[in-house]
Amino acid sequence: MKMQDVRVIAKKWGVDARIGRSKKDVIRDIQIKEGYTPCFQTRTECDEDCLWKPDCLKK
Repeated sequence: MKMQDVRVIAKKWGVDARIGRSKKDVIRDIQIKEGYTPCFQTRTECDEDCLWKPDCLKK
């Protein structure tokens, strides 16, 4: 997912996505707002089926 798309989602959740913040940090803040553990790019495997999974596990 492109950062531009992440910023649109961040805006919906009221998450700060200003230029200079990393994609990883913005996504983790969104995960917190969604009520999930901020786990983006912290695992090598994942059983969850979340919106971020394709980018999260991509190497």
